Amino acid sequence: MAADIETVLTEIAAEMAARPDRGDVATYIPQLAKVDVGRFGIAVALNDGRLIARGDAEIPFSIQSVSKVFTLTLALGKVGDTLWRRVGREPSGNPFNSIIQLEHERGIPRNPFINAGAIVVTDVLLSGHQPREAIGEILRFIQFLADDDTVYIDHQVAASEQATGFRNVALANYMRSFGNITHAPEMALGVYYHHCAIAMSCRQLALAGRFLAHDGRHAETGHSVVSSERARRISALMLTCGHYDGSGDFAFRVGVPGKSGVGGGILCVVPGVASIAVWSPGLNENGNSKLGSIALEKLAKAMNWSIFAPKVSPPA
Repeated sequence: MAADIETVLTEIAAEMAARPDRGDVATYIPQLAKVDVGRFGIAVALNDGRLIARGDAEIPFSIQSVSKVFTLTLALGKVGDTLWRRVGREPSGNPFNSIIQLEHERGIPRNPFINAGAIVVTDVLLSGHQPREAIGEILRFIQFLADDDTVYIDHQVAASEQATGFRNVALANYMRSFGNITHAPEMALGVYYHHCAIAMSCRQLALAGRFLAHDGRHAETGHSVVSSERARRISALMLTCGHYDGSGDFAFRVGVPGKSGVGGGILCVVPGVASIAVWSPGLNENGNSKLGSIALEKLAKAMNWSIFAPKVSPPA
């Protein structure tokens, strides 16, 4: 018999709230260093229309690199598979802001979820737009997916990133030297910092991720956001590359596609079943939410939601 998801989420939220080992907030972005490490929220948007949330699931937080799922989706809609001429699809095995691998591979980032790859994706989205227009397009797309126009950009976080993003400047200029950034690096970086600074609650983020759990379709209207094949491929990249150099361990422990951000958020997809958002700002050694990862492991195990399980159980 399938576990009762409401009971499971209540138990997980209570356990996470009580845990003393919460990890450390990202101090290299000054605005993120101010966030209360004691926060924990989780929301599950089920394909049957239910949304179940526990903890601090209504508090907006900086989604950071989770935004790269949405910018990748937009870029593939604009240029299709030609994107893969400029960015790879392999796990990096290195920190998310490493320049060493980029040098070895002559300016082609290993995947679209590390910083260099996401900057290339952002450069694609700039084509034919001014930076303000590109930022607006990304924000409106996420608002559409979440069916919530209160999703916003935290401009203080964007300014904080811009003031301290020296490694990202190096990455962008290095790729520009190989012709893999086509706009002025400062333009691409300006858009990049702003989409990383989008603020959402767990509830909003879980709702925005539903299209991947719905085989590429908007959950409310049924209209296609992406093809079913593209939805599966985006999910595959989330599984293999979504947690930087901790991606293999996350797949091993949790077994569902996910994308993390240094703001402490993680978006996960259980294909055909649900999208999940969790937030706990303390990070582990790989820059992923420490308690968020633990909570997702417990949830996937209790609900038998690992994509490697013999059968995905419907929720009670």
